[in-house]
Amino acid sequence: MFTDQVEIHVKSGKGGDGMMHFRREKFIPRGGPDGGDGGKGGDVILEVKPTLNTLSSFRQNQKFKAAEGVKGGPSQRTGHNGKDLIIHVPPGTVLFDADTGELIGDLTEAGQQLTVLKGGRGGRGNQHFATSRNQAPRTAEKGEPAQEKRIKLELKLIADIGLIGVPNAGKSTLLSVLTNARPKIAAYPFTTLEPNLGVANIDDDTTVVLADIPGLIEGASQGAGLGHDFLRHVQRTRVLIHLLDGFSEDPLADYSQINSELSLFDPNLAKKPQLVALNKIDQPEVQERLGDIQKQFKKQKVELMTISALARTNTRDLLTKAYQKLAEAPSLEEIEPPLPVYRPKEDPREFIVTRESADEWRISGVAIERAASMTYWQHDGSVRRFQKIMETLGVDEALRRAGIQEGDTVSIGDFELEWQE
Repeated sequence: MFTDQVEIHVKSGKGGDGMMHFRREKFIPRGGPDGGDGGKGGDVILEVKPTLNTLSSFRQNQKFKAAEGVKGGPSQRTGHNGKDLIIHVPPGTVLFDADTGELIGDLTEAGQQLTVLKGGRGGRGNQHFATSRNQAPRTAEKGEPAQEKRIKLELKLIADIGLIGVPNAGKSTLLSVLTNARPKIAAYPFTTLEPNLGVANIDDDTTVVLADIPGLIEGASQGAGLGHDFLRHVQRTRVLIHLLDGFSEDPLADYSQINSELSLFDPNLAKKPQLVALNKIDQPEVQERLGDIQKQFKKQKVELMTISALARTNTRDLLTKAYQKLAEAPSLEEIEPPLPVYRPKEDPREFIVTRESADEWRISGVAIERAASMTYWQHDGSVRRFQKIMETLGVDEALRRAGIQEGDTVSIGDFELEWQE
């Protein structure tokens, strides 16, 4: 099944814990601290794999987690870094933050990578906390917590030439004739419920990729039918073949309606080069009306080609002209420049004090919550270090100003502390 939208949950690897350890060897009574550092947690990386053309692999697995860093060892041994998690996606995948809607990235080139989450930093062993005054520190750090995020993936097919038109105009038949694609074909409206890709040979050394975009209807730009699901695939194509149904009561009205829907959805679509072709001219009923239809399009100064996809009449000429248009067409970057991503510059040292009840308080903030999660609460030295961090960030002073009392409970992340002066 073709899948072009999916949400996944990704989590980077937690940093390995630093070790509190002292050198213990014969004849060396005071070996000093030698606890090693923890390894870095694995990153979560999305990479373009050109052989993929759908997001269907994510239907079965939507949760991904990178490996954690290994904890440090004695003798200043650093733990191994967690292995990065590489998630393969097809070219044309656009990433959004599922919670905020913020654009994260746009992956189009084969092998292109984007790191969406960084692994946690490894905690420091007690060797780093030795000073001239404290040569046997009972202090170490836990690894930095993992990051996690819900990501929405959207696939915009990357094709050189897109086939557009009303339902049942014969786009799937034309695609099967011009390429090696084998889409399902039948004489019913909305037979094509998913885009199809095919590769057409221009000559021995040249190929182009064609996409059959399912039939568009009036109101597609507002989401009618499956409009939004399909219109975004047109954005990636550089040249359009607008196929008209020869049996339509008014092919010119169909032509105008489809172009209106394209412009309403994205004004840039109106800038794409377009070839217009009337299909099914091998049928007697169409032959009888052909002269009148051609006159209507000539009045609108629209060049109308005539083909029969089923009989393969003029189909090669249509492909040749489309390739000529493609050679003259601007690049995708000129038509659809990359969207800038603006991220607010937040100070990780900022925090918020919230009173949850008469004697319960909560401190929220990136730096203070991270420091709490990296603290060995069972070691007095680590607790004293955390108290200094609270003083440095100004948390102590903020709590006093808010009216905290002796014995009140202070929650920081998943940890609860008792306030003592």
